[in-house]
Amino acid sequence: MSEATSEEIIQLVTQFNDALNRHDVDAMMQRMTEDCVFENTDPPPDGARYAGQRAVRTFWEEFFRDAQQQTIEIEEIFATGNRCVMRWVYRWQSADAKPGHVRGVDIYAIRDGRIAEKLSYVKE
Repeated sequence: MSEATSEEIIQLVTQFNDALNRHDVDAMMQRMTEDCVFENTDPPPDGARYAGQRAVRTFWEEFFRDAQQQTIEIEEIFATGNRCVMRWVYRWQSADAKPGHVRGVDIYAIRDGRIAEKLSYVKE
C-alpha cells in the first residue's frame, strides 16, 4: 500500500480527535490498527501503555465514564512521513464545576491509513 500524504494523515488524526471529543469510542477505534499502542500521560513520569484494540478500547471507555466534560483542542498539527505531531490543550470541568486545563503533545505513527501509535506527553 502506498504511503499516505501529509494531508491524509492530518485528516485521519483530526477525525480521531473529533471522535474523541464526541466520546465515540467506536469511531476512534475504527481509525486505529488491530495492534495499536496508546501511551497515556498518567501516571507520571512515563504514563501507562496500552497495546491492542481491546486494551485501548477499554481505557477510552473507562476514561469517558470518569471525564464527562472534556475536550481536546488542537493548537497545531503537522505530518511528515508516517508521523503526525499534534500540540493540544485538554480542557475539563470538575464535578464541582471548576474548569481546568493542561497542554501537551501527541505523536502518532500511521500504518496502512490507520493510527498504529498514539504517544501522549503533557506539560506539567
